[in-house]
Formats: sequence, structure tokens, C-alpha cells
Amino acid sequence: RSDESAPAAKPLRGCHLTPHYLDLIDIGCARGDRPLFVGVNQHVAAGELLHVAGSNGSGKTTLLRTVCGLSRPAEGEIRWRSVSIRKLGDEYRQDLAYLGHKDGIQGELTPTENLWNLACTMERVMPDAIAHALERLGLAAYRAFPAKILSQGQKRRLALARLLVLSKPLWILDEPFTALDVASCQLITEILSDHLKRGGTAIISSHQAFDVPTATLKRIDLDKARTNNPPVGASPAARPAASRRYPA
Repeated sequence: RSDESAPAAKPLRGCHLTPHYLDLIDIGCARGDRPLFVGVNQHVAAGELLHVAGSNGSGKTTLLRTVCGLSRPAEGEIRWRSVSIRKLGDEYRQDLAYLGHKDGIQGELTPTENLWNLACTMERVMPDAIAHALERLGLAAYRAFPAKILSQGQKRRLALARLLVLSKPLWILDEPFTALDVASCQLITEILSDHLKRGGTAIISSHQAFDVPTATLKRIDLDKARTNNPPVGASPAARPAASRRYPA
């Protein structure tokens, strides 16, 4: 249902100024001194969605945290607009929104206060953006109650509401459909579709099947990039062939 009273979508940070794209170049990640996967290569442009798949323990969260810059890859490089994210530093982090396994909700604050707390860290927030985000995520009726009374699914939706308040071109979402019912999952795919139509980019890990009809969908299966766990620093000859692939 269209809502004429909802604020117009604001342009995504950087999207209307500089074409953006993310490159994963021969990425390998490890847990401790044991490799998880090697040889991951992918190019993700504006309007595209990358689905990171794999079984439990395959390294999905590790890869997403690495793309965020929270961890360093054991090998390879990640580039944003052709520049290493290590070189860009805060300039890169200002362009992304990350949602991890934990919702990051402060239970004593109301949903409105949780979003305003986030908004205080931003340069500019549309006056109606927070009210619109709570309405869109079905949380308007709970806006004045402490967030600790919300169900697990409602807390997850509140965490996802931050994406509508932030103006970031790159969304990195770790299992965003966790604890959501069928209707809420459909709503999140609609929000993703809107983001991509506006020129955004998204990287998602998920065990659940999902469909974003308007998206250009790319996929990484980390089970296919698993190593035989030679120690980090082993000679190339000791590694599986996948770790010795480099992009053309």
C-alpha cells in the first residue's frame, strides 16, 4: 500500500555523485591459524545483491565482518570504488550499514529513542524518517514502550529499521531473516528491493531462500571455497588449487 504521507526517499550517500562497486579479490579468511576458505572473487556493483551461502562454520560471518573492515583477510584484498578499504578507512565505513547476529537494541529505551540515538551520530536526518521507519516495519504502536518488551522478531525488525534511517549505499546483513515470520520476511525483501532500485548495494548471508525480483543476484557458496585446512603461511604447493586462483 502506498503511503502519500511518507517522506520522499532521500538519495543514498554517494550514489548520486560517484558510481560505487565492491571488489573481493582472491579473499581467504582464517579462524586462528586454520584457514576457512580461499580464492573468493566477486564484483558487486550498484543495484546488485550478493548472497553469501554456506553451511554452519563455513565462514559466512567471518567474510561479512571482513568486508566491513572489522577483521582482516588472511590473504587477498577488498576494494571500494577501486581503492583498498584499508586505505579508505573511515571514508569507507561511512558508506556502509552493518547488521550482525545481535540486534544492538537498548532495552530500556523506546524504539523511537533507539533510532534517535543512532540518528545523533549522523550529519542529517529527515524529521519524519524515524516515524516512517517504525511505521514501515510495523512498530509504530510500540514506539513509546521500552524495547525490552518486544518479541525477538520485533526486536529484529527494530534493528532493520535502522537501515531506513541511515543513508548508506552499502548494506551488509548477517542472517537478516532470523526470527522473522513469513510476512516480515516478505517486507524485508521489499525494503531490499527499494534500496537496490535507488542504486544501493547489499551483501547478505542467509540459510533461508529469498527472492528479490528486481535485483541482480550474485552468489558465493563458501562450501565450495573451503580449504583442506593447511596452516596459514603454508607454501602455495601445500594449499589446494582454489587458493592459487587469481582474477584475470
